[in-house]
Formats: sequence, structure tokens, C-alpha cells
Amino acid sequence: MAALFLLSALFKAALYPAQMAPVLRVGIFCGQIARFLGIKIGNNMQTYKEKVAAAVDYLKPRIGCAPSVAIMTGSGLGESIDAMDVRASIDYADIPHFPRSTVRSHPGRLVSGTLAGIQALAMQGRLHLYEGYSSQTVAFPIRVMRMLGISTLILTNAAGGLNLAFHPGDIMVIEDHINLTGENPLAGPNEDDWGPRFPDMTAVYDKRLAGLARNAAISCGWEIRKGVYAGLKGPSLETSAETRFLRQIGADAVGFSTVQEAIAAVHAGIKIIGLSTITNINDPDNPTPDTEAGIVAVAQSAAIRMSAIIESVVKELAIL
Repeated sequence: MAALFLLSALFKAALYPAQMAPVLRVGIFCGQIARFLGIKIGNNMQTYKEKVAAAVDYLKPRIGCAPSVAIMTGSGLGESIDAMDVRASIDYADIPHFPRSTVRSHPGRLVSGTLAGIQALAMQGRLHLYEGYSSQTVAFPIRVMRMLGISTLILTNAAGGLNLAFHPGDIMVIEDHINLTGENPLAGPNEDDWGPRFPDMTAVYDKRLAGLARNAAISCGWEIRKGVYAGLKGPSLETSAETRFLRQIGADAVGFSTVQEAIAAVHAGIKIIGLSTITNINDPDNPTPDTEAGIVAVAQSAAIRMSAIIESVVKELAIL
């Protein structure tokens, strides 16, 4: 498109040199400014790949052995990785091109080490669309993880319960999701080296991994839920009418994360398990106001159980 515009401008300049001279001067001036600032015009996907590669090059010598498992923690769930033997803790701000989490309950650190004898990475804090990030930016950590060698991804989040059989503090194994964000990290040119143009989404969450999580909870005497997670853009919480709609389309829990990362992970061929901490119950007929502090408090109270389930799942992966 840019090439066609340039050819058109040059053709018009040849026919009308006096009238087109100011336009060409502006174009040249803008190009010089872009080069001075290091801005690349066009081929945005290539620039995105370069940023991912730069982040990977920075992290490799700092995390040691190549990790195979990654854990992404949600609101109030940063402590759910307490079982890790930490080798390094790196602030997102120190990693080239790595987006920063702006949510108070997300520390914004990448932790590397071992968990149940397996090399692992953990993100203490994630990125959200409601922070103003694009879907590609939200998925940036997934691209970095895959290039570092991650083959299994454990996604955790804090979610509102839509299923009235649930209770605050329950942990739900995500069986499927509904993307209602209006965003998709795969929109735009496909990078064939990363995955197929049209990835199949009929089995996003690995059933074997989900079974390991359920077995871990049952062995500890804990009740564990299963259901469908609805992903919204946020940050405003759901109206009563929206809650009714979400229940009618089959959602058991709702939140503002997870979906973009899951799509990118499927595209990259990574196996996924999703675990939601149910922080509140959305009953449209008996609505009660929810606060960030209350949601985070419930998530933190469930972090020990979440950590035990994650450790058990990873331990089983080490055996298999």
C-alpha cells in the first residue's frame, strides 16, 4: 500500500511539479524524522518478532536451563507459586520490550527456577486489554515463553462465579472459554513460523492436565469445580442483564483475562490448563456490589490450595 502511494505521488509530481513539491517535501521530512526516532514504517509483524527475539535473548542467560512449564498468575494469586525453588526474579521493566503490568495486585515479575524438579517460569502478574494494551501485546509473554522452550502453560485467574452452585473461594478447572472481548491476538498477518493461520479451537484446554488438577484436589479432600470461562474486555464489572446473558450462553465464570493468552498458546502448540479462583458470585436477582479489594482478598485466601494443585500437576508431568 505504501509503495502504491509513493508511485502515485511520484507520477503526480512528474505531471504537476509545482503543485506536488510541498507534498513531497513533507513526505521526505516525515521519513527523516521516523529514521531519526528509530521508527520502522511498515512490516509491523517483523518488528514484533524482533521485539520477542530481543526479550528472549535477554532472558536466556538469566534463567539458566530451558524451562518446559510456565505459570501465569492472576489477581491476588502471585503467592500461588510459593512452592517454586526460585533461581532468578526479573522485573518486567528490565526485560527489553516486555509490557508492564499496571494493576496494583499484579507485582510484575518473571520468576524462574524449578517446581517439582521441572524447570519452570512464572509470571507474577499479567497484562489485560483494559489496561489499554492490544491483544498482540497481551500475548507477547506467550510468544517469549514459546521461544524459551515452554510446552505446557498453566493459566490462573480470579473470576466471578455465574453458576449459582459455586461459592467464593472455589477453584474451577476451565473446560472451555467464550471470547467476548472483540479482540484476537492472531488478527493481522500470520507468522507461519509461530503457528497456522486458522488454529483449531475445539480442544483449547488439555483434558489430561485438567484430570491431574481434579485428582490433586480430590486427594487433598477439596471440592473442585469445572466449567466454561467467559472472557470480557473490562474493566467495568457486569450489569445484571449481562450476567443473565452470560449464564444463558453457558458460562460458569467470567473475567477479564486468560482468553488472549490461551488463543496465542494454542496457535503456538502449547498445552494448556486453566484454573479460576471464584472470588464472588454474580446473582442477577440478588446483586451485591463487588470491590477490587474484596476480590483480591478471596483470591489470596485460595492461593495455598491453588499452589498445591499446581505443584501436584507439575509433579505428575515430571513422572510422565
